[in-house]
Amino acid sequence: MKDFTILCCVCLAFFVLSCSSGKQSKINTLTKNEKKEGWELLFDGATLNQWKMFNGGGVTGWKVVNGEMHNSGVGADHGGDIITKKQYENFELYLEWKVAPESNSGVFFHVQEGITDAIYESGPEYQLIDDKGWPTPLEAHQYSGANYGMHAPEDAQVKPLDEWNTTRIVVENPHVEHWLNGKKVVEYDLWSDDWQKRKATGKWAETPHYGEAKSGHIGLQDHGGLTMFRNIKIREL
Repeated sequence: MKDFTILCCVCLAFFVLSCSSGKQSKINTLTKNEKKEGWELLFDGATLNQWKMFNGGGVTGWKVVNGEMHNSGVGADHGGDIITKKQYENFELYLEWKVAPESNSGVFFHVQEGITDAIYESGPEYQLIDDKGWPTPLEAHQYSGANYGMHAPEDAQVKPLDEWNTTRIVVENPHVEHWLNGKKVVEYDLWSDDWQKRKATGKWAETPHYGEAKSGHIGLQDHGGLTMFRNIKIREL
């Protein structure tokens, strides 16, 4: 009985230490292996130095809260979208996000400045939204993980609003993959016959610059309601 009690105490101590070490893990950092693999942080948890406003200017509206990047939480299309100062062609992007109730946002790539006033008319968009609480019916291509306006996600599962979702976007021109919470939910080839047909017959039919660039900025949308980001990192391929 004594030996059993000691064993239980040892197991309990190990469990407590494991939980404690988990809580101490820092966000917005890179491991040694990640650094060797070429990953770089796009957000250090304290500043927005690697970002600027879409179509120019220092970042306004966005703020850093407890190591998280928050957009303004104001209504739609008021010009608050931000982009990386650096441009990328082929890359793997990873980030974590969550939205407030009835909020939506997006992650863009290959964004070009000076050709349109709306970021979504330039680069393709990985959709972020309150899938389960959105007040009006959603089209298939509007759910989280979608290539907005083009490709609906398959078997995508968002987490409850108080939990962080994980997103990966892999671009190796022309091939693109969207991952949501560890599952590949969208796959397509830019500029393929299928892609061109979807563009010509859908939302972007009258948007000539949409998706045409082969490289560009990464963008985050300040569109409708509050969206929070952390652990934003990228590696070029």
